[in-house]
Amino acid sequence: MMNDAQIIEKVRDTLVAAGSTFRDDKKNAYCRAIATESNPKAKWVLETILQNAEAAEQQCSPLCDDSGIPHLLLEVGENQAVTGRMLAAIKEGVAQGLRALPGRPMGIMGDDSHRIDQSGGLNPDSAGVEPSPILIRQTDEDVIRLHIMMFGGGPAIRAKTYRVFHKHNTQVVLDEIVDWAKEAVGLLGCSPCTLAVGIGRSHFEASSLMLQALADGSYDMQSEMEAEITRRVNQSNIGPLGLHGDTSVLATFMKVGPQRASGVRIVCLRPCCCFEPRIWSATLSE
Repeated sequence: MMNDAQIIEKVRDTLVAAGSTFRDDKKNAYCRAIATESNPKAKWVLETILQNAEAAEQQCSPLCDDSGIPHLLLEVGENQAVTGRMLAAIKEGVAQGLRALPGRPMGIMGDDSHRIDQSGGLNPDSAGVEPSPILIRQTDEDVIRLHIMMFGGGPAIRAKTYRVFHKHNTQVVLDEIVDWAKEAVGLLGCSPCTLAVGIGRSHFEASSLMLQALADGSYDMQSEMEAEITRRVNQSNIGPLGLHGDTSVLATFMKVGPQRASGVRIVCLRPCCCFEPRIWSATLSE
């Protein structure tokens, strides 16, 4: 098992990579979109986004001025153990990563009321941006693996978690997701998007499944339902930055969890912006 210092260093470097780097499958998705985009203005936007990503990776600098809020998913194998010391080391690694990236100072200071109305002022320290609570899940692999995702504000504003009356028909749920996505992508502006979808039994479960969909999703592989959502939203002709074109959405990542005997399904949709998912992963067990 890594010691505290090794964990802190690994988490720091993972956060910097998450905030500054496109994974290879995402680069490939942009290259495919550039090759097939019929709108010259939209093609230029796609090329510029990819160039920006290449520059950010070379300089280890943020992909976007909104450098994001860290969201963490920790995978734990059957023979592995997570201690309080490890969680503290992960948190310290996140703080050091935010300073190294650097993250934009966005943490609001003060009591509950001050933080709600923003009257407490901004914390000038990049590490003042607290990460979200860590989501933990089991894995069949004998490892401890950490996924770090940097979530921007725009997608959070346009995201939606709500109930859908399924009417015993999967297509009804997909139709609702497509309608939500078209509205969200059109209002977001920072397209092309990656749609992250979780379908669960509660709002918490749907949101956690959405997060896991991002960690597990691949631009090189789409399920039948994911491909349908992507295709139908792209038919809306919103296009990159809303300039119209063939590429409103690069891909859809969806995870469906256990369901209950009920007339509703709880759906969480996050229209990840053109730079998201800003994600990188690291193994914390030797």
